[in-house]
Amino acid sequence: MGSTPKMLLENTENQVTNMENEVIRRYADGAKALEKDLCCPINYDNKYLDLLPQEIIEKDYGCGDPSIYVQEGETVLDLGSGAGKLCYIMSQKVGINGQVIGVDFNPEMLNLAHKYKKEIASKIGYDNVRFVKGKIQDLALDLEQVENLLLTQPITDLSKLSEFEAMCQKMRTAQPLIASDSVDLVVSNCVLNLVRPQDKEQLFKEIFRVLKRGGRAVISDIVSDEDPTEEILNDPTLWSGCIAGAFREDKFLEMFEKAGFYGVEILIRQNNAWQVINGIEFRSVTVRAFKGKEGACLERYQALTYKGPWKSVRDDDGHTFYRGQRIAVCDKTYQIMTNPNSPYKNHIIAIEPKELIPLEQAPPFSCKGTSLRHPKETKGLEYKETILAEGVACDCGPEGC
Repeated sequence: MGSTPKMLLENTENQVTNMENEVIRRYADGAKALEKDLCCPINYDNKYLDLLPQEIIEKDYGCGDPSIYVQEGETVLDLGSGAGKLCYIMSQKVGINGQVIGVDFNPEMLNLAHKYKKEIASKIGYDNVRFVKGKIQDLALDLEQVENLLLTQPITDLSKLSEFEAMCQKMRTAQPLIASDSVDLVVSNCVLNLVRPQDKEQLFKEIFRVLKRGGRAVISDIVSDEDPTEEILNDPTLWSGCIAGAFREDKFLEMFEKAGFYGVEILIRQNNAWQVINGIEFRSVTVRAFKGKEGACLERYQALTYKGPWKSVRDDDGHTFYRGQRIAVCDKTYQIMTNPNSPYKNHIIAIEPKELIPLEQAPPFSCKGTSLRHPKETKGLEYKETILAEGVACDCGPEGC
């Protein structure tokens, strides 16, 4: 007799429960004693480790160092902050005018992160770190508030359950753990793979939600070159060991794009596989992605020229940029391509119009397809000025052009 749909559903639910319980148990154990095989070792800049207690340095389980991309004065959110090592490194980098928020679900890890908070703040000279309890796929819900609610209003029947769920939704809206559009940078170090498969799409939506426009995510995680086998997926130890939940490398990048990010880029990729199981390679990558392409397309007669070396390139929104050609773009695309943090800025020549139309007067621009920008559009149709070369300095170098 074959398995019924009910039996299959129960088996799936049991598998998910076992996976979550194993992750919680193993990382709780990892907060108490060093687990060498929990993830691959990472070398951090020693000057940021000198102020940290050895216990926090040892009990850090990651596969990359997204902290190297942090800038002074930023508000940074660390997903799955664990013992707080990355947060305390980043607190030194963002400085007294910056802020670091660590989110974790595991009480043992949160206790360890809090244990040395005052001591580290005293050494650094300021306190700009806070740790909060939450699930990284639900960054609006404050789990400390949820626990307090359950203590005062325990769930005893289905009506109480409905009330509880409604109050949780109200918390998400009225008092979100992490507010929308509030963070400059989201980082994570080998944690996204631990989230249940059915929650991963929501996880990327949450990362996008909390970022400010122009903000970015820098995520280090484990990826695979093939889909994991059933044997791997059914092993709870491999779930907690950052293997079974690993993203397939190409799908990992697609998750960012699907959530609305642009400029998705592999910054670091481990050359040799960290582990090989059943012929499948698992390795660390660090990926960066930007938020900010939402909004209207407006015509201000700007153009972008692709420098090369390829004949042409295509961006996330379907614009094709041909080497040496002036491509007409809307103001939004122009700003995305040319802002100081842009991953494109070194490959693009920005061509501004002679007279820039104020945004409030700019007409709509159709970003469907690719069109060339005639020089007269940027200079103005009535532009007739004559400027001779005499006395104009050459930019080509001491030997001339």
